[in-house]
Amino acid sequence: MTKRAVVFGASGQLGVELCAELRRRGYEVSAFERARLDIGNGEKVERAIADFDPQVVFNAAAYNQVDVAEREPLAAMEANGLAVRNLALACRQNDARLVHFSTDYVFDGTLGRPYKEDDAVHPLGAYAVSKLAGELYVQAYLDRPLIVRTSGVFGPGGLRTARGNFPELMLRLAREGKPIRVVEDHVASPTFAPLLASRSIDLLEKGLAGVFHVGGGQPISWFEYARLIFMKAGLAADLRATDEREYRTAARRPKYSALANARMAECGIEAMPPLDVAVERYLASRNL
Repeated sequence: MTKRAVVFGASGQLGVELCAELRRRGYEVSAFERARLDIGNGEKVERAIADFDPQVVFNAAAYNQVDVAEREPLAAMEANGLAVRNLALACRQNDARLVHFSTDYVFDGTLGRPYKEDDAVHPLGAYAVSKLAGELYVQAYLDRPLIVRTSGVFGPGGLRTARGNFPELMLRLAREGKPIRVVEDHVASPTFAPLLASRSIDLLEKGLAGVFHVGGGQPISWFEYARLIFMKAGLAADLRATDEREYRTAARRPKYSALANARMAECGIEAMPPLDVAVERYLASRNL
């Protein structure tokens, strides 16, 4: 029997890797980017899923402009909440599994340690609230959804997307030769997109359901992350530490939102490699 999968958000950093990894594993893939199908249109979502009749749907589509969402919270909620409801309803109607990707931003960052799946959520802004709403819609309409929370995704697709990613921003600023100020009081667990895609499909193929964290496996401040990128790239950059007080943003962000991949480990899924290995693989992929 042919394995079929639909991927929404197929042109993003994660979506590109999901499509590639699924095809490597023998899936027939129907890929949709926003220009082809807006998941905010429930009728089109239902038709696309019904016509292809997949066993699984992956939702890598998201509104992720964290600061802009404070000016347009409705747009964030429509994309990250109500549109996800459309996917959940269509999957229920067509007996398809749904793998939905969420974020470390559902937490407030006050624990001071990596978050586990059963830690209490407390979103701090419009973007974070909208992503939590998506999780709740998935859980409300489906019996066995797979919700994957991740953090600071970076992958080769960032070379082609309009907003890029953190490594590309750092490399560009280094080439410009200007001082680079990066916060040292915010900690995340940056995640390499090809590995995120692979581990997520592993979870699916093991028949697992519920909420799983698939973070990069290493808590690190954004300042130290930038320093690691420059070291691995062999670049001398004028990198300077700053903090939340000096670098104010429209949206509040969790100060320590690293993720502990606790359930993934308990279920026998291969651990994520150290971040320096992931950064090396990313930099090598830029030169292919």
